[in-house]
Amino acid sequence: MAQNPPPRALDSFDKAILRLLQRDNKMPQRQIASRVNLSAAAVQRRIASMEKAGIITRNCAEVNVRAVQMSITAIVEVHLVDERIATVDAAKALFQASPSVQQCYYVTGGISFVVIIVAKDMTTYEEITRELFSRNEAVARFRSLIALDRVKCGMDIVIP
Repeated sequence: MAQNPPPRALDSFDKAILRLLQRDNKMPQRQIASRVNLSAAAVQRRIASMEKAGIITRNCAEVNVRAVQMSITAIVEVHLVDERIATVDAAKALFQASPSVQQCYYVTGGISFVVIIVAKDMTTYEEITRELFSRNEAVARFRSLIALDRVKCGMDIVIP
């Protein structure tokens, strides 16, 4: 697995730009420039530099799950049969490739992975669990926690 490059140092302008982009990545660069006291060209160069450095990894839209009839959000604890590198790497690849997996974390504390899955309904969720967990010999067991309400969901990080 490739090593991540050392992080590029962020100055106060970069941090201010990132804070604004996390709230609205469609904000015009001239408006960002006005708010952070830089020229639009400087903002454009900084955004391009942060994209190239892997600081900004993608631009996406946050979708209202109810509006697209996705009624099930499941937080799944996955326990692997062992923690050998090959087993963990295969699980990572499977979860990363699955369009049903919204988020996946390799964790400590007696659980191998925490996986977030959004599904249309319980029948669809059962099909997903069969595909990802029940038929997977590397999975010793899994436990599903079904969310009753989505209180907060987002990808924003606090940038000091």
